[in-house]
Amino acid sequence: MKLLLCLALVALASLPAAADVNVTGNWTGTFNATGPDGQSHDSGAVLILKQNGNQITGSAGPDENEQHPITKGTIDGNKVVLEVDAGEHPFHLELTYTEDRLQGFASQTGDSGERRAKLDLKRAK
Repeated sequence: MKLLLCLALVALASLPAAADVNVTGNWTGTFNATGPDGQSHDSGAVLILKQNGNQITGSAGPDENEQHPITKGTIDGNKVVLEVDAGEHPFHLELTYTEDRLQGFASQTGDSGERRAKLDLKRAK
């Protein structure tokens, strides 16, 4: 009996921990990009996320009509990491969830170098 209890505890300990927050929903906000030449460009950003445990799926893009699939998404505590398939130059997003906001950075490496963008998103009502 003690052996079964020990095995059950070990099995439970090896399961991934549930995320502290749930980011499922639509997120809208700003995408402020800076290119390798220092030029900046501001646009909108929309993320449509679905969270299942620590895994995140969905899509991201400049608006609801232009969305690109999330190929890999995870959440650890309040840290969200997403890989977005935007053609031959995918985006990598690192965001932090704080008070119903997702804020952080996106990076994309293209033919002319790396582009970085600051994201500030709010959960849509």
